[in-house]
Amino acid sequence: TFLAKGSATLGKLKDLCNGGKEHPSVLLQLFTQAVLDITYFEENHLVDEDFPEESSLQKVKELICILSEPEDLVRECNINEEPISILGAELLECLYWRKGALLYMYCHTAKERSEWLQANIAIFKKCLNDGLHYLMKMLSFRCPLQLNEDVSLQHKDTARLLSEGIFSDTHLLAMMYSGEMCYWGLQHCGEGKQESPGTIDAISNSDLGCRSQSVSLDFRETGKNMLQKYVAVCEGPLEGQGWNTTTAKGMLCYFVKSHK
Repeated sequence: TFLAKGSATLGKLKDLCNGGKEHPSVLLQLFTQAVLDITYFEENHLVDEDFPEESSLQKVKELICILSEPEDLVRECNINEEPISILGAELLECLYWRKGALLYMYCHTAKERSEWLQANIAIFKKCLNDGLHYLMKMLSFRCPLQLNEDVSLQHKDTARLLSEGIFSDTHLLAMMYSGEMCYWGLQHCGEGKQESPGTIDAISNSDLGCRSQSVSLDFRETGKNMLQKYVAVCEGPLEGQGWNTTTAKGMLCYFVKSHK
């Protein structure tokens, strides 16, 4: 299980720390892997329990704080390098994907609880906003590959994916999740930029904890951009690979129609 795997990684980390010979980057990467494994177990438990209304927001907040610890630790170690140089793009992508996907799953459940939603619309919006920031950050760690004319015909589809910044299925899923969250935001909260910074800060500090994002995104524009790219890729280089665009196209229509 992931819990056992995480525990084994922590054991290995302890041995290496006691040895005192490993480079800090190796130790920090091991710590990150342990965090990812242990929190994955916790997240699955939340999903299995269908995000209990009374306790799940606090648990989500705690998990996001834990998933932020590796990056915080890099900064606290006074290593004069950016987290990406120490942890690598792949681990950082995992951390941000997991934070974004966790908020996506939480919001997916919360939006169906009409009474809760009515009473907590600002918190719901903040969860959407934070989740979007995490997913967009996840998509930004690796620079899209620049296409050149020498790309052979058989590699053109792959090259196009890389030029769009899509390096894995998870990158594509992050685009779809982002589009969906924008759709929920527009449906339930209206346009993205309404609260004053003071309101946002108050919500951030009281409810969502250590890693809230204070800049409110434009749900319509962000969602439209993400879903247009998603549809273009699924119907272009990934055509016939099993990626469905029906839902994405429906949401794109909503973004356009609700603007008129």
